[in-house]
Amino acid sequence: MPNLSNLTIKKASDLLEKKEASSVELTQYYLDRIKKFDEKIGAFLLVTQDYALKKAAEADKRIASGKRLGILDGVPFGVKDVIVTKDIDTTAASKILEGFNPPFSATVIKKLEDAGAIIIGKLNCDEFAMGSSTENSAYKICHNPWDLDRVPGGSSGGSIAAVASDFCVFTLGTETGGSIRQPSSFCSTVGLKPTYGRVSRYGSIAYGSSLDQIGPVGKCIEDIDIIMSVIAGTDPFDSTTVDSPLPTSYKLQVNKLKIGIPKEYFGEGLDPEVEKIVRDAIEKYKEMSAEIVEISLPHTEYATSAYYLISMAEASSNLSRYDGIKYGASITKSQKLEAKSLLDVYFKTRGAYLGDEQKRKSILGAYALSAGYYDAYYRKAQKARALIKKDFDDIFKKVDCLMCPVSPTAAFKFGEKSGDPLAMYLADIYTISANLAGICALSVPAGFNSEKLPVGLQIMGPRFEEGKILAIAKVYEDATEWYKMFPEIK
Repeated sequence: MPNLSNLTIKKASDLLEKKEASSVELTQYYLDRIKKFDEKIGAFLLVTQDYALKKAAEADKRIASGKRLGILDGVPFGVKDVIVTKDIDTTAASKILEGFNPPFSATVIKKLEDAGAIIIGKLNCDEFAMGSSTENSAYKICHNPWDLDRVPGGSSGGSIAAVASDFCVFTLGTETGGSIRQPSSFCSTVGLKPTYGRVSRYGSIAYGSSLDQIGPVGKCIEDIDIIMSVIAGTDPFDSTTVDSPLPTSYKLQVNKLKIGIPKEYFGEGLDPEVEKIVRDAIEKYKEMSAEIVEISLPHTEYATSAYYLISMAEASSNLSRYDGIKYGASITKSQKLEAKSLLDVYFKTRGAYLGDEQKRKSILGAYALSAGYYDAYYRKAQKARALIKKDFDDIFKKVDCLMCPVSPTAAFKFGEKSGDPLAMYLADIYTISANLAGICALSVPAGFNSEKLPVGLQIMGPRFEEGKILAIAKVYEDATEWYKMFPEIK
């Protein structure tokens, strides 16, 4: 049996293709690791052992008969628990959806399963993807595999921790304001937020519908490229998807590359060690003859306020369906509580089953949308969003990409920010603008601080230029060894 640890998609696929390992053996390797170590990590909310082994056996039959479906056939992956999977429970890490068994799969899941990829389980996250630490899961917290006393980031903490912990080959996460990139920086994985409209959101439980995006998490740039080649594209079930083909290969000349460094992302609040690691990464490009220019995104100061007003408004609308009648569990039914009115059903159910952050967003979002306040808050936030988007449109006429930190700090300790919602919100200060503008952005491993905690480099690109930013990131990946370093779980 070959060494199966920390396989990329290509390496796993080659082993299957050459019949040096079977899909069943590969799947069992990950199931054994999950059983041995996930009690310490908390990445999985559900492990689909029987389903995965059955699908792996089917993949092995296809491979044996020479009818392999492609590079992903027989490769196990994990799914953030806000992405629905047919006949596999999907809870969004919330008690209000406990036991929910979806009647259909999200478009991205159908595409990956049609390519032969194998679901190994559903991954932990902040409840309804609302959080930046995966401390807000209704079931259990998720730990950072590099330091079990620290958060993995959020909301896709389980998706990122599962890849970093070698519990599967790759995963899917979702982003509303940095939920793939921030934990990828905290755990030293590669995570991409695709352009809004690049990947179908059909079957993703919504947080902020104008901001949400499903994206891939892997061990290297090539992993992301492979996953995107399968999940990207138009979808009749999602009218926001755009028919813009992914480039099959992107020819990059580093000496003609112009990289913008936004001065607003290197100011007050940025940890000095994080800044040094990021600037050292940028210096690598300079050594390879890329042109580095300082640029300005003047409306950045409004990004946090605009983002939270818009996301909370959309969250309050999306959460309103979970009322004990239309969707989700009902406390009056399960506990046989007597309800005096319809309103009483709502209050009792939502009070019992929704977390503090979900209640906070429901209240604040409804307030921002209410009569007399809509113009003062929500409409004004949308105007600020338009200015932020214009900043990016203008600057991408002058530079190929932007480089900056992903987060102001490395991974923080449990409880460090959970008592202060504003401090938690500011953990996403460098990522939310990409969601507001709808552009593509990724985090790539860039080094470690003095406490041996990972730090990521963020690369942002114009809309539908995933091929460009992946090619730019690959240049850095090839010049360093950071992506080859993995945590040792004890």
